[in-house]
Amino acid sequence: MKNAEELLRTSLWGQALTAPEMSRALAGTCERAYAAGAFICMKGESVDSWMGIIDGLGKMASHWTTGKTTSLTGISSGGWFGEGSLLKNEPRRYDVMALRRTRVALMTRGTFLWLMDHSIPYNRYLITQLNERLGQFIGMMENERLLDPDARVARCLAGLFNPVLYPGTARLLQISQEELGYLAGVSRQRANQALRTLEDAGLVRSEYGGIDILDLDGLGRFGE
Repeated sequence: MKNAEELLRTSLWGQALTAPEMSRALAGTCERAYAAGAFICMKGESVDSWMGIIDGLGKMASHWTTGKTTSLTGISSGGWFGEGSLLKNEPRRYDVMALRRTRVALMTRGTFLWLMDHSIPYNRYLITQLNERLGQFIGMMENERLLDPDARVARCLAGLFNPVLYPGTARLLQISQEELGYLAGVSRQRANQALRTLEDAGLVRSEYGGIDILDLDGLGRFGE
């Protein structure tokens, strides 16, 4: 089973660190487990860690006092998040909830800032990460406004395979229809209907406990 050290050493930024830099990163990182339905972090709280998903699945969302909720994105194994709030030194602007039992690596703010001060490759990674995240959210806005539910589910699945944001995602995606509905902003029943449409198009195949991705490029273009 992967642990926090393996996540750091296999991350794109971790592979570029020197041995002393990696030692500092490991010393400043701990691991925590969250049960399904638990909040990994909450909107409005102070941000003291950069976080990476060791294994499991998180949902980034915003919950309002009115009871309304909007799902922003999923965060799968290998994905790191929270760098924007750390850089701006502001309260967190979103919630992240574990959709299943999820283990998370937490790097302290001090370690995060030390790596920025000492590693050019780490800084390059953060710039790329922020650019990919910006592109992701622009695409999500476009999908929400222009695409029907079938296409939104397709794009949601494709988005979980972004090689920068989620490099650890396997083609047999361990995700339930309910979890997919949460991420795509549709009901479980509507997610099931969309999956049947995508299966008929030869893009995915439903398996026990997951979804086999047959045509990733096709998912990313579905609905055009």
